[in-house]
Amino acid sequence: MGIPSFYRWLIDRYPRSVVEVIEDSPSFVNGVKIPVDTTKPNPNGFEFDNLYLDMNGIIHPCFHPEDMPMPETYDEVFRAVFKYLDRIFTVIRPRKLLYMAIDGVAPRAKMNQQRARRFRAAIDVTDETSQMERPRGDLEREGNNLGKQKLDSNVITPGTKFMELLSDALRYYIHWRTNHDPGWQTIKVILSDASVPGEGEHKIMSYIRLQRNLPGFDPNTRHCLYGLDADLIMLALATHEVHFSVLRESDIQKAPDNHKGPKWKRTGESGEALDDFISRQKFQFLNVWVLREYLEESLRIPDPSMKGDLERLIDDFVFMCLFVGNDFLPHVPSLEIAEGAIDLLMIVYKNEFVRMGGYLTDSFEVNLERVEHFVRALGTHENAIFRKRRQDQMRWKMHAGRVPANGNSGGKEIQIFLGDVNAKARFVEDRVNLGEEGWKERYYTEKFKALTDDDRQRVKRHAVLKYVEGICWFMHYYYQGVCSWQWFYPYHYAPFASDFDNLNELEVHFTLGKPFKPFNQLMGVLPAASAHALPLFYRKLMYDPSSPILDFYPTDFELDMNGKRRAWKAVCRLPFIDECRLLSEIAKVEHSLTDEEKWRNSLGMDKLYVHVSHPLASKILAFYERNKDNLKLSKAKVKRKIDPKLSGGMNGYVYLSDKAICPAVISSPSCDMEMIMENKVISVFYKFPPFHPHMPKPPDGVIMPGKFVSRHNILPPPNLWHEKTTVQSRFSRRPIPPKSVSGPRLAILAHQLVSGNYVSKQCEDMDGEGPRLAIFAHQLVSGNYVSKQCEDMDGEGGDHGKLGKRKCHAPDDNKKKKKKKKKQQQHHNKRRKLNRS
Repeated sequence: MGIPSFYRWLIDRYPRSVVEVIEDSPSFVNGVKIPVDTTKPNPNGFEFDNLYLDMNGIIHPCFHPEDMPMPETYDEVFRAVFKYLDRIFTVIRPRKLLYMAIDGVAPRAKMNQQRARRFRAAIDVTDETSQMERPRGDLEREGNNLGKQKLDSNVITPGTKFMELLSDALRYYIHWRTNHDPGWQTIKVILSDASVPGEGEHKIMSYIRLQRNLPGFDPNTRHCLYGLDADLIMLALATHEVHFSVLRESDIQKAPDNHKGPKWKRTGESGEALDDFISRQKFQFLNVWVLREYLEESLRIPDPSMKGDLERLIDDFVFMCLFVGNDFLPHVPSLEIAEGAIDLLMIVYKNEFVRMGGYLTDSFEVNLERVEHFVRALGTHENAIFRKRRQDQMRWKMHAGRVPANGNSGGKEIQIFLGDVNAKARFVEDRVNLGEEGWKERYYTEKFKALTDDDRQRVKRHAVLKYVEGICWFMHYYYQGVCSWQWFYPYHYAPFASDFDNLNELEVHFTLGKPFKPFNQLMGVLPAASAHALPLFYRKLMYDPSSPILDFYPTDFELDMNGKRRAWKAVCRLPFIDECRLLSEIAKVEHSLTDEEKWRNSLGMDKLYVHVSHPLASKILAFYERNKDNLKLSKAKVKRKIDPKLSGGMNGYVYLSDKAICPAVISSPSCDMEMIMENKVISVFYKFPPFHPHMPKPPDGVIMPGKFVSRHNILPPPNLWHEKTTVQSRFSRRPIPPKSVSGPRLAILAHQLVSGNYVSKQCEDMDGEGPRLAIFAHQLVSGNYVSKQCEDMDGEGGDHGKLGKRKCHAPDDNKKKKKKKKKQQQHHNKRRKLNRS
């Protein structure tokens, strides 16, 4: 899942929380590349104990890289994934654990978003394939590879043949690395593949939560989590683990508003391009302990009598941010991160903290009475936000030539503007016009199809109820795990903040249920264009005209831009899956599955890998020898509790099956990868410790890091986006931190820089041009920059006193001073001549 634009906002507001990763480079001996020794100390100054990989953040860019030729075979994808894993492992060098988690079957709340993404992906593929109908010469000139079938990225879903092959490839990779790399031989490796239910990042969080406060747990464990989704930061905060870093690609590598991952250089061959990109990629750490310091300052309650609890404030921050949207709930209409929504949430929270009675949450429990007060306070800003948004939209459209100056826009105009998607996805005109009179009634009429006042009241109340259920479900998911596999929000749009009332009358209950089988999820999220990923009789349910559930797989659906400017942000108006109807029809064809397909359609367990030299290995081998004839092995029911003294503090259980735990030979998943002979890696099934409630505070015994953030590092509170005037928005700049270089101080330093370096070195060659350049640079900066912005800056430069006074010296004043000084010098020269005579 992800929170759009959140990472960009975070590094803007809290820049010291992000640092560039320091890396060792491989050496070359006689032209041969020598890999980095991962047993040596980490060059970043501290050692990580555990490295967690949200594998989908690696698989997707390797499968369908943007602005690069796609891999032509699965083997190319696997090799790219291996190289990316090598790169990240070399950067982090974990000392205790590597946890690799692939998305398994997701909760129903997530499946709606997965369904929308996969239908859009199928449309994009169809649109690119349609290029084949163009003249062959045009395509050849553009460098397209003719005659090559493009891989379908929708197969990156649990239950497909691709995911089974990927799991085999990763098992081979783990064996290879652990057998040959000393840096892998001292750690444990856990692979949670697509057969294990749950999203990858949430499987990781469950592992972290359930290890805390158990015997052998080290409260100063240093964690590193890799992934592309910004919500990993929220999940890291929710663990309340202090020594936590999130690793991701440097933001400068990304294109603005890019939703598909890093931009990759286009070259002729996909394999070479992938290798080149992976080798050149730069990484950043987002250090959670620094972010915690920032939040402590930013969320400080203005009432001096209130002493805030940082852990409770962090939980409330995580909770508040769900209103800007996530993979389970649409964002509240008035809240957009690009329009300062998070700043608004924090300002309203601090201002209303005392009046609403305190914290919004207590771990996963939500105080609905306080939430109603908070959200209603947000609702008082709705009119101003919508009016400002409407003005900006009209200004942007007129500037871009999208609509006539009178503001009227027909459907044809919009279709031309957004016609970058295949015609089977029809864009619909937004007639709500938020900010104009009657916008609330139009919203519920257009978005929820409520035509009468009674219908609107009924739909509004139901939407609020389901949304409140959603925020409660979300907090359970983040702090305890899945509380219902079947719950989902049944609308494409959220209610308004001003409509959240009488929340204390609502009763919220969840039934846990159980996850879908992999093929059932495939039927729930894939379009008919990706039916090839399913068994034959399942496919027919997706496109056979006689299928009772054919309506679940429309080939023509609406895309609602919903006020957005980019087509990929449009809302897919797909019909929601009726679970009872779906499962009823699947049950009729399930008997047709082959044994191999039944295996793919079953749920699995995590696998634990250790080298035979690891302290845990001897215990596992002895346990296997005692139970190798146990009849329960065929069902993987033989288990043993892990001794945390031998496992480096890890708790849980190992399970044995009827398969050898340390086979002598490991077969290769590809013809160009060699077999592993004399294998020395043990593999068993692994399960977490029993469930226990998450403790939302740092564990006892944790050593807090030193302070990284002081008051002068905190940016001043920003002006609310919707309260800025046109003049303010034209001349506004990013807030200037105290002790920064700006205004006249910047002009003086620019003058010193040019005159002190450029002039001194090149004045002889320039024959006098250097000093003139220095003077011109000083005049340019001080005359233009200062005179134009002195009113806006109002003394905000580094020294608020002296510089503030000098800031508004306009160019005319400078000329007068120079003229007066020149007259004084002339008068002085005359007196000197008279004295000499």
